[in-house]
Amino acid sequence: MRIVIAEDAAVIRAGLAEVLADRGHQVVAAVGDAGALQAAVAAHQPDAAVIDVRMPPGYTDEGLRAAIAIRRDHPKTGILVFSQYVETRYAADLLAAGSGGVGYLLKDRVANVAEFTDAIERVAAGGTALDPEVVAGLLNASRHPSALGTLTAREHDILALMAEGRSNSAIAARLRVSDRAVEKHIGNIFSKLGLPRSDTDHRRVLAVLAYLGS
Repeated sequence: MRIVIAEDAAVIRAGLAEVLADRGHQVVAAVGDAGALQAAVAAHQPDAAVIDVRMPPGYTDEGLRAAIAIRRDHPKTGILVFSQYVETRYAADLLAAGSGGVGYLLKDRVANVAEFTDAIERVAAGGTALDPEVVAGLLNASRHPSALGTLTAREHDILALMAEGRSNSAIAARLRVSDRAVEKHIGNIFSKLGLPRSDTDHRRVLAVLAYLGS
């Protein structure tokens, strides 16, 4: 894959570039601020961008706001937010900006390099990769928690695992149920959240967005 990295800490930026290069990916740009990030994406049209939340000049949410702009202007570029912080103000907007190809991981909770590179490959392919702490933070910030009221406890658990980017088989293994049972529960979730089958909409992502109260 062709990847852009946006990270203000030079040592972390260099480390990410080395890890990705070792896995056979091409880092086409590694930048330290949001403006340079948007310029690099426009110039290189990468498969994915790895973006920190807090970058110059204000060190607040510049990276996340740039990620939203990239999702709008370059929808084919997968976005992986990789940060120490859960920024709820714009995270739901980032997830709502498209039907896939987005992730949000916390730096101190990524267990190994394989987990990190798997998440990048997943979002580049149009999937999702969300840390459960990010999901919890967005749920707590949601203004419409009543949307979850129709789900059973098991459906709630399954939707939370879907929000982490888990496949049906991975959910089945985690909950120690059959794949068929998971498929049935997911079908019920789609029905309760008013998500009919569609050729264009990614229902798993739309279900997660409903779950987050977006």
